[in-house]
Amino acid sequence: MKKILLLTGSIAAIAAGAAIAQDKELTIVSWGGAYSQSQIKAYHEPYTEKTGVEILNEDKSANALAGIRSQVEAGNVTWDVVDMLQADAQRACDEGLVLEVPHDEWLAPAPDGTPASEDFIEGTLGPCFIPQILYSTMFAYNTEAFDGEGPQTIEDVWDLEKFPGTRALQQIPQKNLEWALIADGVAPADVYDVLATREGQDRAFAKLDQIKSEVVWWEAGAQPPQLLADGEVVMTTAYNGRVFNAVAAENKPFEIVWDGQVWDLDLWVIPKGAPNKDLALDFLAFSTETEQLAAQASWISYGPARKSSAPLVGSYATKPDLDMGPQMPTAPENFKNALQNDFEFWADNQDELNERFNAWLAQ
Repeated sequence: MKKILLLTGSIAAIAAGAAIAQDKELTIVSWGGAYSQSQIKAYHEPYTEKTGVEILNEDKSANALAGIRSQVEAGNVTWDVVDMLQADAQRACDEGLVLEVPHDEWLAPAPDGTPASEDFIEGTLGPCFIPQILYSTMFAYNTEAFDGEGPQTIEDVWDLEKFPGTRALQQIPQKNLEWALIADGVAPADVYDVLATREGQDRAFAKLDQIKSEVVWWEAGAQPPQLLADGEVVMTTAYNGRVFNAVAAENKPFEIVWDGQVWDLDLWVIPKGAPNKDLALDFLAFSTETEQLAAQASWISYGPARKSSAPLVGSYATKPDLDMGPQMPTAPENFKNALQNDFEFWADNQDELNERFNAWLAQ
């Protein structure tokens, strides 16, 4: 009976959203590139077809927290739905900048009636944010850069003798410090306990010192595949979807190193004062349905945040013979030595470690 009532309530909420959708527009903020394209194909175009709502895309998620904060404080909110990383979404929630979303009231249940709160991967739902995908940051290399087998582990990334050449790392302390500790022998399960100590931080920076002379730094997600393709680096950290897109859509000779992947979430939030609040809630419910999340995985290799979506993941949208299941960060073979990004650790330590990291870069 509980599941029937939840299903009835969700259907009513969706129907109400459709009723207010006439001649409306939604401004949705995301990251651009292959990721935004996957959202357009899986969410935006079907939603527009269903409701007639026009969706305006803005690729401004890199500055989402600052943008939401300034809009809310100015009382001039122009964004309706924003894609954010978990740490920033939690900050926005803590600062009262985004709406709380009652999970089982607004979100559709799984096809078998399981409430949304039980269907999303454990620990991913928040009071103010709803996850869409699980993605990872990992290493990738150009297979043409090595005569034999390329690097297979995080330790290999630090092996300049066996795998010579320039590496590219993102110009932030996050993940670089974690990988440095893993390369130095720390088990993924213990990384954040070690990194929480001054001795652990010293150890991580000392390990980064070993490859610093062979590192170039990237800032935008589109840069790593381009650096590999241009031969400027032999390996790089990257978002797994960017590398997959370069291989599957552009036939680039890249290989992913899944060992030590650091996984994280992308989530929807609705800013307080959003000009189309009810419609934004309706879109949020639609885009996080089981079927829509599975559909996104047909366009990019990010794992759906709902458990009920996994069995529905099929082939790559433009290559029917390419099975997307093994391309997911959450595929068992890829996930066995994964590390979940500890957003609470970074919320507490980011300012201090940013300052130290920037000082280390300048040395």
